[in-house]
Amino acid sequence: MIAIGLIGYGYWGPNLARNFHQNPFIDLAAISDYSAERRQLASRLYPTIKILKDAKDIINDPSIDIVAIATPVSTHFDLAKRALNAGKHVWLEKPMTETVAQGEELIELAVRKGLKLQVDHTFIYTGAVRKIHSLIDAGEIGDLIYYDSTRVNLGLFQQDIDVIWDLAPHDIAIMDYLMPFEKLAVSATGSDYFGTSMTSKSLLTIFMANNVVAHINVSWVSPVKIRQTLIGGTSKMILYDDTEPSEKVKIYDKGVELDYTREDFYRIQVQYRVGDMYAPKLEDHEALALETQHFAECINQGHEPLTNGHAGLEVVKVLIAAQKSLRLNGAPVEID
Repeated sequence: MIAIGLIGYGYWGPNLARNFHQNPFIDLAAISDYSAERRQLASRLYPTIKILKDAKDIINDPSIDIVAIATPVSTHFDLAKRALNAGKHVWLEKPMTETVAQGEELIELAVRKGLKLQVDHTFIYTGAVRKIHSLIDAGEIGDLIYYDSTRVNLGLFQQDIDVIWDLAPHDIAIMDYLMPFEKLAVSATGSDYFGTSMTSKSLLTIFMANNVVAHINVSWVSPVKIRQTLIGGTSKMILYDDTEPSEKVKIYDKGVELDYTREDFYRIQVQYRVGDMYAPKLEDHEALALETQHFAECINQGHEPLTNGHAGLEVVKVLIAAQKSLRLNGAPVEID
């Protein structure tokens, strides 16, 4: 049994606590939060678990093996570094860190200490994304051409980060998992409609190797909730709609074929291929439950987590470049 302590019981913490508590290989040993109201809520749901105010009581507890950090990104580096130095494996919320240098330091520290570092990019563990990954790996989609995602809704406005740092990490992580091409540069435009100095709507264009381009549209000011991703291939196309209750993934046998005639090289014949559509069966599981089980197995068996520190750092690199591009009114910025 692996003992885990959870730091942060705000928006996402309760979901983590529930999955940790339900996993047969993990013992949810303690929860900490500075808010008395949140501690009271946690104590009502988990009366036998230690409920603490200070995170240091979890980090310094010798009986705890894993520290899960679900706090604002500005606190991630300090808490994760302290936990790793205390000999704890770390489960870290997204985005991983505020800077690339911080992420690199945590990765190096985890390796040096022989500890596991996992970043909670939950969508990677969904049945939908796992199915899309298997279809791409099997070559069913053909060569990948583009990735277009829309993640918009009304709110929730954050106090410490803008919409890019709040919503885009989901889609960047999915894109990176499904399309592991070298990311070259990013162009980001956006608007702060309310004078809060926080961008509330943004469009990211990510330029990758092999002439692949991704567009990521995120917003806190949409009247409707949309969670759609289009992935284009030379053979087939995919629509992933996370708001769909059942058929979240649809495969379209559609495409465009260009034919240069021998008579006139400059005359291009365009043919549109329109075939069938089908919705594949997806794994029926909660993504967080699978992610929790995966992390426990990585610790017990010595494997590297799927969404490890390196995966989390790739997302941070795009966010940092997008932030710079936003200040330059959308000028492309190279991704380090």
